[in-house]
Amino acid sequence: MSASLRHDALPGQWLTEGWTLTLTQANACERPSNIPTGSESLAAPVPGTVAEALEKAGSFNRFDPKPLNHLDAWYRLTLETAAPQSATVHFDGLATIADIYLNDEPIAHSASMFEALEVDVTLSGADELAICFRALKPHLEKTGPRARWRPQMMSMQGLRLIRTTALGYMPGWCPEIHASGPWRPIRLVREGDADFDLTSFATELTEDGVGILSVSVEARSSSVIEIGCGDRWQKLEPVSDALFSAELRLPAIEPWWPATHGTPTLHEVHLRIDGKTHTLGKTGFRRIEIDHGTDGKGFGLTINGVAIFCRGAVWSNADIVRLPGAKEDYARWLHLAAEAGMNMIRIGGTMAYETRDFFSLCDELGLMVWQDMMLANFDYPAKDEGFVAHIERETADLLANAALSPALTVICGGSEMYQQGAMLGLGESVWKGPLTEEMLPRFIKARRSDIAYVPNSPFGGAQPFFTDEKVGHYYGVGAYCRPLDDARRADVRFAGECLAFANVPQQKTLDRHLPVPAVHHPVWKSRVPRDRGASWDFEDVRDHYLNLLYGLDPSRTRREDGERYLDLSRAAVAEVMEAT
Repeated sequence: MSASLRHDALPGQWLTEGWTLTLTQANACERPSNIPTGSESLAAPVPGTVAEALEKAGSFNRFDPKPLNHLDAWYRLTLETAAPQSATVHFDGLATIADIYLNDEPIAHSASMFEALEVDVTLSGADELAICFRALKPHLEKTGPRARWRPQMMSMQGLRLIRTTALGYMPGWCPEIHASGPWRPIRLVREGDADFDLTSFATELTEDGVGILSVSVEARSSSVIEIGCGDRWQKLEPVSDALFSAELRLPAIEPWWPATHGTPTLHEVHLRIDGKTHTLGKTGFRRIEIDHGTDGKGFGLTINGVAIFCRGAVWSNADIVRLPGAKEDYARWLHLAAEAGMNMIRIGGTMAYETRDFFSLCDELGLMVWQDMMLANFDYPAKDEGFVAHIERETADLLANAALSPALTVICGGSEMYQQGAMLGLGESVWKGPLTEEMLPRFIKARRSDIAYVPNSPFGGAQPFFTDEKVGHYYGVGAYCRPLDDARRADVRFAGECLAFANVPQQKTLDRHLPVPAVHHPVWKSRVPRDRGASWDFEDVRDHYLNLLYGLDPSRTRREDGERYLDLSRAAVAEVMEAT
């Protein structure tokens, strides 16, 4: 899989306009020609989702979503080319089980939301490209190898067998909006469009301040290839047919820092092929080390020899309906994070992988990225060779998208898998397995040896949910309603996540999005997050600390002075976060 180029440096034609969407019952149509004449079709944005297309047509309400995973979704596009020719169609991400057709003939199948796909085609000059996103519900209901534990957080246990996002399947945590459709771009590259592929890219910063840039390029019919950064250039040498590589050394390079500790300096990288210069994008040079402390039980990150106190938040998604991936979709949220003094964003294992634009913006803002693999809570079938092959390919795609990114700091094997098994009383040999301890580190090291690896979050203590060793998930202050000094007494080393509150939005947000009186209508309570099956929710937690801090009865304050209740609720969360 090629390493990521800057978006506008990629060759070919982006297939964004002219797509239509038709919904049919699951498996009702084997091919596009089986879709009944007169079936309702609507314009569909690509990249985009079924929910997004329906929302734009006025047929979907994100605040009261209807199920979508029981329907097949057909995306169709007419391709017109000047003459018959060979080409390759690049699918950056299809959610999730998808059959691809050209002129009514099947040409490819995709079984993972997290893998890119390249399909060679022969175009006639007037062609129809079609993608059928098969109903996911029947696949999620299939049984597989027996699981040793079943997490309560997810509504469909079949998620452990299908490579798709958990978004939409976590009641109490997010709206049940099911991801389906071409959520990442589709590109047509005609024969002759592509001069080269960047097959690998890595940077390193030595202790004496030398930046090392290593690159491999696949190029056709070229005689001289050079890599350039700043005012230095290095010729690539042939490794095999059409494959070239080089190492460029840059003495006294200005390093990349998290914005809290320095300047996130980036350097533009160019590739020159037979005199023609291509801008690959911007990269940075930094050195990452893990500090386990004098007792070997800690977890800390050292960047360029300096210990970094990591502070930030867990990222969900810019928009759960659209699942967007462009820079303008991320900019507002990531700028707010940087302005708040954060220096790290964690992408949790229940979400979805983000795009090169996400990483490039984090590079610019000096925001480190802790990236979970999209593995969470479940006992995954690590003995299934097909499943492991999917994990290896999605790892390669993730690292290709972030190939130039100095912000990518930690890759984690997933979220709360160890914890789930341990909380059910299972032994370490059951919940700590080869997928996260052996396979993933091997896949990652082969492509990015400069990144810190963590097998799971949380992990490290006598039990993975203990917070006094390595990485913990701390909810003593917060969900467990302990006093504010508990975080210090619990000897928390590093919290991958913590607290757990139902945050009250600003008043202008409530005015814009809430059509009913705040706190005095069932709609308010329906949006409060909660653990599935628990008798309490995270508003109850917030109310506990409102009472603790201000000595007021939250239920009476809410009833008698709703505005004051909301203001104190916002203040309570801020004070608890500051203290903790």
